[in-house]
Amino acid sequence: MIMRLYALITRSLRHKMLFLVLFPVLIVMPTVIGMAYLWSNDLSYRQLLMKVNGDLSVAHEAFLRAQQDYLARLGLMAESHSFHLALDEGLTPEQQKQKVGRHLQELRTNEGFDFVYLVDPRGCDYWDRTFCARKDSPLLQQAEKLGAATGVEIFSRDELAAINPALPQKIYLPLIPTPRAKPTERLIEDRGMVLHSYYPVRDEAGQDEAGKIRAYLVGGVLVNRDFGFVDRLRDIVYSKGSLAEDSLGTITVFLEDVRINTNVPRQLEVPSQRALGTRVSEEVRNRVLEQGERWIDRAFVVSEWYISAYEAITDVRGERVGMLYAGFLEAPFKDIYLEGLKKLLLLFVAVTLLSVVLAMLVARSIFRPIEAMAKVITRIQKGDDLRIGWIKAEDEVAALAQQFDVMLDQLQEQRDQIQSAADDLERKVEERTVQLRNRTDDLERNIALLNHTREQLVVREKLAAIGELTAGIAHEINNPTAVILGNMDLMIDELGEQAGPIKRETDLVIQQVYRIRAIINNLLQYSRPSDYQNQAIPVDINRVVSDTLVLVQHDLERKKISLALDLRSTRPVEGNHQQFQQVLINLVVNAVHATVAGGQITLRSRNWRDQGVLLVVRDNGCGIPDDVLPRIFDPFYTGTNSGTGLGLSVSYGILQRYQAKIEVRSRPGIGSCFYIWFQPAEGKVIEGIDDFDILLEREGGG
Repeated sequence: MIMRLYALITRSLRHKMLFLVLFPVLIVMPTVIGMAYLWSNDLSYRQLLMKVNGDLSVAHEAFLRAQQDYLARLGLMAESHSFHLALDEGLTPEQQKQKVGRHLQELRTNEGFDFVYLVDPRGCDYWDRTFCARKDSPLLQQAEKLGAATGVEIFSRDELAAINPALPQKIYLPLIPTPRAKPTERLIEDRGMVLHSYYPVRDEAGQDEAGKIRAYLVGGVLVNRDFGFVDRLRDIVYSKGSLAEDSLGTITVFLEDVRINTNVPRQLEVPSQRALGTRVSEEVRNRVLEQGERWIDRAFVVSEWYISAYEAITDVRGERVGMLYAGFLEAPFKDIYLEGLKKLLLLFVAVTLLSVVLAMLVARSIFRPIEAMAKVITRIQKGDDLRIGWIKAEDEVAALAQQFDVMLDQLQEQRDQIQSAADDLERKVEERTVQLRNRTDDLERNIALLNHTREQLVVREKLAAIGELTAGIAHEINNPTAVILGNMDLMIDELGEQAGPIKRETDLVIQQVYRIRAIINNLLQYSRPSDYQNQAIPVDINRVVSDTLVLVQHDLERKKISLALDLRSTRPVEGNHQQFQQVLINLVVNAVHATVAGGQITLRSRNWRDQGVLLVVRDNGCGIPDDVLPRIFDPFYTGTNSGTGLGLSVSYGILQRYQAKIEVRSRPGIGSCFYIWFQPAEGKVIEGIDDFDILLEREGGG
């Protein structure tokens, strides 16, 4: 049919002209009618979205009003004279519990609460102050400040069971696979959404002042499966006459993306079977729960399309824990639109038929000369050998197309030539680009190798200088220290029992002489570490700190610097006691020099998971400038006139020898903090600097 119509139009210019005359009618009329329909449809659809947005606002207010109503019911009970008589201090606790229990049972029965109980100001059971296992709610603090508080809270199954063992049975809900929902491994929903309220019970006081809070009356209403709750909301939002005939208004409360209370039917044919346990579509979940925005649009709800509005439900902590939904069936409104479209189509058919009849009557006198002109042009061009064999039409338009055919062939040939040249150019550019990239990579590798080689040469020169220096110093110092030790032994023997009062001082002198020898030995170890490798043994870092404090106590007292100790590590580490003591002395002495009189130095030790011990040395001194900080571990680099620049470099070498890590964070004008992470004695390897950076953030580094 279509091919015959096409052949009829293309065979004759008369038919083409007739088609051109009718074309505006065939295009403009449907376009105008379609635009009018779309405009009315869009306007109506926007009105539907505005309505459902208003419906959601009404549902939101009704949801909040329900919370306030339950709070008001608690308040009526808490303020009642009979309730205060039941809490009379003249009664025994057992009598109070019986009388109050009758009031609470009456409140549960008459006012629709799922649980009501009484707690003391700390949140514990009013008659059993040792029972504080109920849910820890921020509403308690809000009620203390504001006088009363209510809001939405999510209770786990165990928290509900602690209140009433029968409550978990009300919230158990198997999850039903739902089209378009986000995939999940959960099979059930066993949490409860509770309208939770706290109302203070006060002692009687004067007319102008509030009495002291004796207790809190706590009430909760489970939203799960409370069909009366959502049906009341639906009756408020979708009263009679607010929707089109055969439409269905629905309200749903979600716990996250699971319908825990709804009047949306699982199947439209069975309206009594509610869609509990079904889940919202992933698109709506992302918009409402994750982004915190409203959803106002059509949505696929369980089994049908609804004009829908969703908003997030926030709990008392301000977290999005669920959604409130209001919506109505789209199908009845779509039927109204389709009925209007049928009427518009009938109007279009009638107008088109009338236009065809009028056009055929007028066009007959116009087409005759044009057809004659076409025959002449066809005879003139009939003998040409042109590329027009595949064109079925034989009118002047077809002839004009044949004239263009040669031109198109020429243009195609030129385009092929240009494309071939462009391909050659692109291939040459790609080859040159690869060559340049290879040369750049070679140059970068050479530069990196040169930098690495230069750094190694500098380090070797420094180590060689330190080796020569320390070899001479060791020889010159070890002889005097031997004389000192010999004279000290002789003096102790000569004094005998009279050396008792100064035993602490003599031991300290001997200990410091050995420390001098250890320092000289460490300098040699730093310059020639391969020749001095001590056997690592388990070391108690807290013991190292205690022994070090005896040696630096004089420096601390001289500048009146307070020392704060927080030593909690219990795990031995791998290393050498004296060498770790030397590291700690260097750090503490540097901290003393950087801290003004009256400042404070803090030493803190902690176990770090199963990966050793962290030791922190913190001061509130002048700090280290940013341009100096990267060089503090370099040998012979010092920021003072009196230092040698070897303390931190030697300490760094000692720690590297025992696979310990050291980091520093410093801020000028605030202070510096050194972090040392010691290897555990069990020999477990530290995981890496990434974990160390996380540790520094937790410890407040930098």
